[in-house]
This record gives sequence, structure tokens and C-alpha cells, in this order.
Amino acid sequence: MKTIIALLLISLTQVSCTQTDPILGQTEITKFQGNKKGAISVTYDDGIVNQFTIAKPIMDSLGLPATFYIITGKVEGSGKGKFIGRDPREIIQETAQIKTDSTNFFERASLIAFTGTSEAEEYHARAGSLFEQGKVTEAYALIDEGYEKIRNGTMKDTDDVVFHNNIEDTTTWDQYKSYAAQGHEIASHTVTHPRLAVLDEVNLLYELKQSKADLLKFIGPESIFSAEGPYGTENERVMEYAHKVYPSLRNRMPEEWLEEINRGSKMTPGESAKEYIQWQRGPVTRIDINQMKAWVDTVMTHDNNWLVLVFHGIENLGWEPKTRPELVEYFSYMKAKEQDLWIATFRDVTKYLRERKATEVSSKVKKDSITIGLNLNLDPLVYSVPLTLKTYIPADWTSAQVIQGKESQSLEIQSDNKGAYVIYDVKPAGGNAILNGGN
Repeated sequence: MKTIIALLLISLTQVSCTQTDPILGQTEITKFQGNKKGAISVTYDDGIVNQFTIAKPIMDSLGLPATFYIITGKVEGSGKGKFIGRDPREIIQETAQIKTDSTNFFERASLIAFTGTSEAEEYHARAGSLFEQGKVTEAYALIDEGYEKIRNGTMKDTDDVVFHNNIEDTTTWDQYKSYAAQGHEIASHTVTHPRLAVLDEVNLLYELKQSKADLLKFIGPESIFSAEGPYGTENERVMEYAHKVYPSLRNRMPEEWLEEINRGSKMTPGESAKEYIQWQRGPVTRIDINQMKAWVDTVMTHDNNWLVLVFHGIENLGWEPKTRPELVEYFSYMKAKEQDLWIATFRDVTKYLRERKATEVSSKVKKDSITIGLNLNLDPLVYSVPLTLKTYIPADWTSAQVIQGKESQSLEIQSDNKGAYVIYDVKPAGGNAILNGGN
């Protein structure tokens, strides 16, 4: 009798330990989708036609998505670039009597690009560059010089290449919509590619909102999530306006858990202790393929890096072009490491990171099942990128399956020093996920 009682106590103790084992049901959202080591987003600026006829087919052949920030005013059927404000003749006449200063600079800098010549556009761009460098007095003087040429009739069209206004860029909205349907992100690079920092309020908002309106009209809501202000601007005033129009900007995405290293920074990813690092690099002409590959390798040596690549020209068209052979070699190199790297659009990585930070996970453990609850504190109509979960399961499960709604999937059982676990994707607002096990 004592032997039987002892065996019963041992059995009850084992059941109790199994039921109360704190590791069972323990669930975490992995840092990147697929439990990858890091992420890479390949982005292109300016809507250069060679990006779609040369670079995109290379990426398509490898199954890699990209983000294309396009200048919507170049696309037939879109709202075009324009100056909104007082009669331009009145403003031009005033420049003869009143020097440019803080009271009139934004208005004049907004107008000058629309006075009829490519040289005038260049004055706008150069003045904007000076202003963003803090050389405000020089920016005022340059605007005065430009308007003097306009009044004297000596402002002209230049023979310089205008990278943002190539006549070859004839991609249509129907084509862009088809690219979006293939999994690429088509997003805003404004209407005319201006120096946003020197536009007055009404013209700044037009550049942001009209571009957004056309993307929504011709492609859909998936194309109005992220945007890129031209010239990589991080001007505080521009950021304040732009963040009210677009949920995400490649220029800057202020989150307390995110370290942003822009293209001009010499900071390395390993120098930051933040949970995530967004590391932007520009594969310009002078950067060789080995350096570009080293960026990918760097992502592999950390567990929190998001490499954002910024391409412009391709082959012989656009600013700082890269060649077809370079792209083939580089994207093939990335593809070969896809087992450890999540290669996704800027939009999707942004959404995943935000969803991960804004989702609470709970679990209820039963004998043969674990119910996983998800509470997303974001708009589920916008934030719907699948999250990857890692859940610890009973050691005696020999098979596992996840069910969420009408979808189910068989899972591979893995183990680490904590115990057995499964990795699986769920929709953040798709309701409870149920793990079923067998033995």
C-alpha cells in the first residue's frame, strides 16, 4: 500500500511540475519576421525609368521586393508642380526694392523654381542646401542674385543634366500599380522633388499632400504609408509637417527604441545600445561592390540591424548610377543569405517593428494545446504585417500545429537550452492562435 501511495505521489508531482513549468507557453515576438538575424530594405529614389527596366527585373528574378520613392508630378495624370500664392509678378517686382530676409525668404524660394527655367530651379535647390547647412545669410543672397537675373531677363535654361526631371522617365500609373501588385512598395518622393525646408507652408503642404492624393487615387492605401523627403532632409519644420501627412518617413522616424544612422554618419551599428538600429547606406558610384557586401555582412554580425539601402541612378541614367553587373552580383549576394536576413520593403519592416512594440502576448496552457492571445494597440487596418512568434511547448509533443481563424499550419519542433519550441507567423489582429500538440 505504501508503495502504491508513493508512486501516486510521484505521478502527481510530475503532472504538477508539467502543468506549472514556467517555460511552457512562454511566447515572444521575434525581433524580425521569420526569426531572422536582421533586415534589409532596398529603396530607390526619383522614379528613374532604369530602376524599373533594369534593377527591378533583377530583383524580381530573385524574388526580392523593393521600395520605389517616385516623383508623382512626373507621372501623366497627376497633380503637377505649381506655385501657390500671390501674383508672381508682384513678388518679382518687390525683389527689386526689398532684400530677401526671414520675412520673405520662404515665399521667394518657393516661387523661384516655377519662373520658367532650369537655372531658376537650380537657384532654388542651391538656396535650400545653404539654408539646411545653417548658411542662412548666403541663402538669402543667392535668392536675391537669382531674382536679379529674372528681372534682367538673363536667367536661362542650362545644359546641365537635371537628374530629377529626365524626359526618359515615362512610367505610367498603370505600370506602377502593377509593380505594387507584385509586392513592391511605390511611395512618395513629393510632387516635384523640391528643397522642402525652404518652402512656405502652403507650398510645402501641397508637395506632401498632392503626392499622397495621387498615390491613393492611382494605387491605393498601401502606397501612402511611407515617404521620403527629397535630399534626405531632416529639417525639423519639414519633419513636423511631413509626419502629420505620412505615418512613416525614411528621412527620420523618431522612436525611443530606434537608433537612426543616416547616410552621412560615420557611426557604426555596434556603437548603439538601442533595441533596433536603422542603418542607411548609399550605394553611389564610388562605392565598390566589396564595400556594399560588407554592409550586408555587418547586419549578419548583430541581432538588431536594419540596413536601408538608398539607390538613385541605374546604368547611364540618374544621379550616381550603379551598373547592371554590380546589381546582379549584389542582389545575388543578399539572396544567398536570405536564410538569416529578412529582405522586405521599408513599409513592411517599419510596420513589423511598430507592431512588435505595440502588441501584448498572453498564453493559456492546457494538456494538449496552448492558446496565444494578441492585443495590438495600433490600427489593425494599417498594421497587418504578420508577426513571428516563438512559443515553448511540452517536451513530450512530437508534432505541433498552429490554427488562427480558418488558417492552419504544421510546425517544426525545435529546441534550445530552455526547452522545446515552435516558430510561426500570426496576423496581429487575427484573433487567438491555438497551438495543438501530439505525442
